[in-house]
Amino acid sequence: MRIVLVTPAAATRRTGNRATATRWAGFLRELGHVVEICTAWDGQPADLMIALHAWRSAASIARFRIAHPDRPLAVALTGTDLYHYLDAEPVPTLHSLDLADQLIGLHDRVGEALPERHRGKLRVIHQSARGRAERAPPNEACFEVLVVGHLRAEKDPFRAALAAQRLPADSRSRVVHLGAASDPAWAEAARAEMEGNPRYEWLGDRPPALVRRFMARARLMVLSSHMEGGANVISEALVSGLPVLASRIVGSVGLLGPDYPGYVSVGDTAGLADLMLRAERDPNFLRDLGTACAARADLFRPAHEKARLGRLVAELARDQPLLASKRALFSALGG
Repeated sequence: MRIVLVTPAAATRRTGNRATATRWAGFLRELGHVVEICTAWDGQPADLMIALHAWRSAASIARFRIAHPDRPLAVALTGTDLYHYLDAEPVPTLHSLDLADQLIGLHDRVGEALPERHRGKLRVIHQSARGRAERAPPNEACFEVLVVGHLRAEKDPFRAALAAQRLPADSRSRVVHLGAASDPAWAEAARAEMEGNPRYEWLGDRPPALVRRFMARARLMVLSSHMEGGANVISEALVSGLPVLASRIVGSVGLLGPDYPGYVSVGDTAGLADLMLRAERDPNFLRDLGTACAARADLFRPAHEKARLGRLVAELARDQPLLASKRALFSALGG
């Protein structure tokens, strides 16, 4: 099939959406499909569209459906779709959900956020990652705590740094932050935090290979986001054998499972500091985190994601005539 894969993130940006689009395009090409990635659909030939982000890609989704009412369309749902735009700007978001033949969720609890009428369309495809084959020797100079994420409000990017400030003087924890600043104000804030916080270092955006090297040697990772649709950084940590502390949000619980022992409430600096110190000083707790991560790691292997994505595309192609008939009937009834 000729597949167009729409993502609002340009090729020059290392965002989660762009990484997902690039990875999916690679899998689909390996399966024999012709794939083009674009930031907006302008009419290029396509037998199938897969659009990442229901709200940001809404115009492309609508144009494709008008131009090709008989061709399949899948929409992958992001965290901002599910936990912001469905409430803040529901009309374009819901319209995209209505037009889609299949919806793709990136964690196990996506369905809870969807209107009931759309839940039957949902498929979960966990984002995979390629970790290093084995752990690297840790940094012996400190207990290295990694934060991987761009500096944006929904990531709550300085929560680990603030927690590190609360640690006792004899703690060896040091927070290393990898991720681009979304604007100059965030970069200035990160530099200010470094100046006043000897336990925090911001290294800015780094290529994926270097991120994987940091993951292979760090002792712990913190993901303190307010909102996630299924963070790929969790997948990367799990396949790298890196224990995680995460804010208890639906997107992270949907990846790590409800009984994971490393959750902290959103914005709870004191609670995060307590868990960071416990991970540093209690080998049993750190081992329990690692064991729980290892139990989920197989969900995020590339072969697993490739198989689920390939199955989805094959079923959309197989069911295309039926889907087109349903849309025609729905339109005739005034839907």
